[in-house]
Amino acid sequence: MRLAVPFGAASASSDQVKNMRWPALARNTHKWLALAIGVQAALWTLSGLYMTAVHIDIIHGDHLVRHAAPTPIDLTGLVEPGAVMGGQPSASARLEVQLGRPVYVVAGGTGRALFDARTGRELSPLGEDAARARASELFAGAGALKTVELLAEAPPEIRGRPAPIWRVEFDGWWRPTLYISAQTGELVAKRHDLWRMFDVVWMLHIMDYQERENVNNTLLRVATWTAVVSCASGAWLLIFSFRRRRRARKAA
Repeated sequence: MRLAVPFGAASASSDQVKNMRWPALARNTHKWLALAIGVQAALWTLSGLYMTAVHIDIIHGDHLVRHAAPTPIDLTGLVEPGAVMGGQPSASARLEVQLGRPVYVVAGGTGRALFDARTGRELSPLGEDAARARASELFAGAGALKTVELLAEAPPEIRGRPAPIWRVEFDGWWRPTLYISAQTGELVAKRHDLWRMFDVVWMLHIMDYQERENVNNTLLRVATWTAVVSCASGAWLLIFSFRRRRRARKAA
């Protein structure tokens, strides 16, 4: 014996199946996307919290460097800049004071160098004693000088800076460190543990695990759109649950 199913009942059953498929699809999509992006979302939150909790001026390490008031330089007896520029037409010379004496910082096609402005004698590359004296002159903290090391290559925390370079670490909270150019005696960078932690959380935040600079890399864009789709599917499920409750109440 065959049972006849009314046409209207079959259509209603088909609509119910379709209505059940979409919530299930949205629920599975939301679950797996949230599982995939959940760890990174937590890292975004924690890294963002650190970057907002610690003031950027502290991260930059401005408090580590003594900012002396500019003093006039007695030009009497100084050699002409051209005498230390080696006849290079594209070279430039800047007059400043280091360790209480006037010096020329010369930049040209052959690189950068430091000269005594009174005698014209080349002072670079700086030796360890000069690097110690220069770092102590610049450091604004109370800690004693701890270690001095000449680096043939710039370490990752000052990547891209020219070498050789002196790394001078002082005693104190967060391991304050100054990097002094061996060629010019200039302060190249200032680092401490709060900056180093910032560098790590910045890497996690922008998902650039190599250069830590590209804020528009492919991995970050994929993660961002994954988070957007996860949020959109979750929002749809929320709206659907409210509508289903409303329908259930009307039916009751």
